[in-house]
Amino acid sequence: PPAAPRRTAFAEGLDQLRSAATTEPGRLRVIGALLALLVIAFGAVTAWQMTDRAAAADDVLTRSQPLSSDAADIYRSLADANTAASSGFLAGGQESAATRDRYERDIRTAAEKLVNAAANAEPGSPSTATIAELNRLLPEYKGLVERARTYNRQGFPVGGAYLRYANEKMQKEMLPAAEDLYKKENQRLSADYASATPYPWAAIALGVAALAALAWAQHRNYRRTNRVLNHGLVAATATATVVLLWLVVGHSVARAGLDDSYDHGVRSLNVLHDARIASLKARGNENLTLVARGAETKKVGEETYDAYDYDFGRDIKALAAHLAAAEKLADDSSGERPVTAAVGNMTEWKKRHSAAREQDENGNYQEALERVIGTDDATGECFDSVDENLRTALAHEETEFKRAAGDGRDALTGMPAGAAVLAVLGAAGSVLGIGRRLSEYR
Repeated sequence: PPAAPRRTAFAEGLDQLRSAATTEPGRLRVIGALLALLVIAFGAVTAWQMTDRAAAADDVLTRSQPLSSDAADIYRSLADANTAASSGFLAGGQESAATRDRYERDIRTAAEKLVNAAANAEPGSPSTATIAELNRLLPEYKGLVERARTYNRQGFPVGGAYLRYANEKMQKEMLPAAEDLYKKENQRLSADYASATPYPWAAIALGVAALAALAWAQHRNYRRTNRVLNHGLVAATATATVVLLWLVVGHSVARAGLDDSYDHGVRSLNVLHDARIASLKARGNENLTLVARGAETKKVGEETYDAYDYDFGRDIKALAAHLAAAEKLADDSSGERPVTAAVGNMTEWKKRHSAAREQDENGNYQEALERVIGTDDATGECFDSVDENLRTALAHEETEFKRAAGDGRDALTGMPAGAAVLAVLGAAGSVLGIGRRLSEYR
């Protein structure tokens, strides 16, 4: 008759395991192996999940939020450069050194922030394409502004056309691209928060399972030997308990810190950035109202408005809405005080703007110009005060964010390595505890 087919090594090993499990020493060996495996799995999953969360928390603090702020600074610098360019143009040959320096500083800041953003962007990402587009448009815009200034100093009306063209490039191409970059970096920040804050349910479930298995093994040992404690199993239970408590408490503290950094840091920063951008756009449109002198109009319904003055009104409404939101989000007097001051500055700005528009519509262009860029009671003073108060509020909220996010990140420090080490010790305790029982059968 043909020989029976040889059984696989797996089948033979399974038979040996089944045969060994019919004796108490064999059962103890299986229990010891399973306990050690369960404790090691608990430690490994804990280390893996907390490594991911610690890395995401560190990215929130040191990478994604700073890049989001850089993107906002790029937008702000470009908008402020546009405002400074129009202010200098209105001054004509009397452009102050401070206005010129402000424009150059803004252009330089935008260029530097773009370099930093390019260095930290993922290769081939949408952000990289947006940054490249802004790097291409920036010198084109600067060239248009320089032409406008040159013709303006010579008294040629074509200078105003060049400035309006530069403004159009800024408003329709550069600022939308900068806003798109800002949104992408905010999405990246939200993704890092989403990676850092979820509870590690897999690790928690394995920890509970490991403790339950260790408790069952000790109860089984007590029923067969009447011995209350097995030192090895007690040590394994203690290490697993420490890891589980560290995991739950540490992650809860980290989550609370990160949530606080978002609620009282990131949200406030976003609103304040939006408010600052709205104020810059309003100031730029206010200046361009005098540059264009009615050359650009906009029809809304049956009414025709000066295009730049209409946009100014829209931007001021947006500024008021953002400041109202910032006041609600401010959680202490240090954060609320500069926002409240900015609201007062904005209210006075609107009054002075109305007075300047009244003079311009009555044909008193020079008087209107003085009320906008003059040295006494001009709208420029109000704009500068709004911008300075918003800068102060942003600095305060940035500090609050760093404190809360830093606390959240620090709560996870050492947890992955500590969990791995304690898991190895717990597995060793399980093996030694079972080994002590096995020695009684020799």
